[in-house]
Amino acid sequence: MSETAVDAYLERIGAARPARPDARSLRELQLRHLLSVPFENLSIHLGEPIVLDERALAEKIVDRRRGGFCYEVNGAFAALLGSLGYPVTMLAARTSGGDSIGPPFDHVALRVEASGPWLVDVGFGRFAHHPLRLDVRTDQPDPGGTFRIVEADDGDLDVLKDGVLEYRLEQRPRVLADFGPTSWWHQTSPASHFTRSLVCSLLTEAGRVTLSDRLLVHTSGGERSERHLTTDAETLAAYRDHFGIELTRLPVAPARSDG
Repeated sequence: MSETAVDAYLERIGAARPARPDARSLRELQLRHLLSVPFENLSIHLGEPIVLDERALAEKIVDRRRGGFCYEVNGAFAALLGSLGYPVTMLAARTSGGDSIGPPFDHVALRVEASGPWLVDVGFGRFAHHPLRLDVRTDQPDPGGTFRIVEADDGDLDVLKDGVLEYRLEQRPRVLADFGPTSWWHQTSPASHFTRSLVCSLLTEAGRVTLSDRLLVHTSGGERSERHLTTDAETLAAYRDHFGIELTRLPVAPARSDG
């Protein structure tokens, strides 16, 4: 990533260029990213191709001021951190589905070295606001909950939030291209929750704002408010005003099944 591209990315998330790639700056960069770049799957419902390429991802997030799902936002953030001097490794994860764990490459997270190994994840929606120590096995309090990382089978690590498994993390290094097949599946399969739902969600200083199809939800201090948007103009304005996303047309929401 060029110096110009790095500066533009930092401007996008409202962050200053760190003086050094240390843990304190990493914490600030992650939080600024979560407050600025929404987790969203709009491209799938707009018919836009999702290209897992650093330049394409930066163009979408920085130039077009959009967000993305895990492969996009964590892929782009990895490129930014690497350009700022952080050693970054992509790790594959299998998300928890209640009684089962999803397939390999279902999610991508980052291992970042900064006076120790950190788990960095800006692409999992309601997750940790700050990096988590990968080498700590006790509770790690965070504004997003209480997290704990524990040993799992075959050298994997289980990441728990408030005692509930979020995902199982491999420790083998991966590259962005490794996630291409699963990214394609999530974009196209009728069984993927990304094709069956339409969501745009962003951390805020007070809590979180989420637009699910036409349902606008604000959470703040444990309080939740909902408003159903009735017109296209109102929905387009919500994308603009709450997420900074300028759309010329609405994404097509998935058909609802009564069965």
